[in-house]
Amino acid sequence: MSSAMATRLSDLFGNSRIIAGLLVNLLSSICIVFINKWIYVHYGFPNMTMTLIHFVVTWLGLFMCQKMDIFSPKSLRPSKIILLALSFCGFVVFTNLSLQSNTIGTYQLAKVMTTPVIIVIQTLHYRKTFSTKIKLTLVPITLGVILNSYYDVKFNLLGMSFATLGVFVTSLYQVDPLSLNQGLGILCTLSGILAYTHFKLAEQEEGKSRLTQRP
Repeated sequence: MSSAMATRLSDLFGNSRIIAGLLVNLLSSICIVFINKWIYVHYGFPNMTMTLIHFVVTWLGLFMCQKMDIFSPKSLRPSKIILLALSFCGFVVFTNLSLQSNTIGTYQLAKVMTTPVIIVIQTLHYRKTFSTKIKLTLVPITLGVILNSYYDVKFNLLGMSFATLGVFVTSLYQVDPLSLNQGLGILCTLSGILAYTHFKLAEQEEGKSRLTQRP
């Protein structure tokens, strides 16, 4: 066998492994979403417990990969990774809450908004420029998500708040370096959104109770 043929076979085998890995990742992600939603609907499983299970399973998977020498861990000072770790935790928690409160369609489409939000963050904070073509592609994405969410049969303010927080935190997690002041600003923003959602829902419940009490 010639060296050129051996190189082609090696490249083909490598590409096949990559494609197989991507397919497995896609199918497993879809299965996880549907299984989690089924558990939420039929068993009312506590969200935080579900999130804890996700973290434990993720840790076990990473531990096994480390033992198999798939990657080698690096040690960093806690101050360098604390904000990244918090954004990752927020990403898992809020996306699970979004899945619990929304339909699967709205949950999946809301995640698509991560791309526009990342572009906005990179444009405003990191002064990164994008072509007009790239910016125009965000219009149908955003419009489609808004239309689907608004006309969803299970539209609710709490679910959309969780979806918005999930997208926001996921975008920060994928963009990665944050300063302490930025972290405080993010916490203030998240606190404000959660407080707004809480008071808005309380007002709605109060309004419903008044209607039922009328003779």
